[in-house]
Amino acid sequence: MTKNNPKNDELYPSALTIAGSDSGGGAGIQADLRTFNAFGVYGCTAITALTSQNPKRVARIDAVPAEGVACQIETVLDAISIRYAKTGMLFSAEIVGAVARCVKAHKLPLVVDPVMVSTSGSVLLEENAIEALKRELFPLAAWITPNIPEAELLLGRKLENEKQCSDAARECYEKWGVSVLLKSGHAREGKFAADFVCREGVLFRLSSLRVPDRGQSHGTGCTLSAAMTAAFALEMPWKNALCEAKSFVLGSLTEFVEIGPGLSAMYPPVEDQIDQIRLEKL
Repeated sequence: MTKNNPKNDELYPSALTIAGSDSGGGAGIQADLRTFNAFGVYGCTAITALTSQNPKRVARIDAVPAEGVACQIETVLDAISIRYAKTGMLFSAEIVGAVARCVKAHKLPLVVDPVMVSTSGSVLLEENAIEALKRELFPLAAWITPNIPEAELLLGRKLENEKQCSDAARECYEKWGVSVLLKSGHAREGKFAADFVCREGVLFRLSSLRVPDRGQSHGTGCTLSAAMTAAFALEMPWKNALCEAKSFVLGSLTEFVEIGPGLSAMYPPVEDQIDQIRLEKL
């Protein structure tokens, strides 16, 4: 992405991520800030938990008290004109509630990435927090971005094909009155990586060629939701924002970097992949 250069009399576009810190740098706050920067958006944070992790495992989680999360949000908003916000790992019902109260009070435009389980299989959201997420935060969001396992937990059923995924995206829209991007990267089969969008009751397929997984996929969900948030902070129309976000993830997976022996990681791309993205009405 090219750097955004606002006029002298305009504020630089800023976005807020409310999420956990990933000490290994692949996901969470670190991935969000890296993505914001690549889009030319000033990134602010409210950290919900400190995770001791690398792309292969989560060794420990230390949650921040809910009042500490709320204080971070309020202090940022006291001084900085946040155009858009996103949530990632929220961990507990108490944190979900605190975030929801801040979002509601400040009418923050919001992308909710309902982070529940890490790529390595570690649980990142307590069981009672799932109900709090559905009850308190989803109705306040502009967009939610569950992956297939998360959508299965939210809806209580398995999603095994494209029809079931598109139906699930519509059901999420109908349940919470929110635009939905259901990510299907966990479905490893097929030539194309297709996500399913429901916007104002209309279904779309957002697709790109599937990139071979060489271990670089840790943080794809965080990166996609952060890219959407950055694009919305740049005031892109929603179709353009989703295509730019999908393109950014595709490029990040394609132009991965080696960060350890036999360990790869996605990284902001040099080449623009927007011509590889398709958004079509179903």
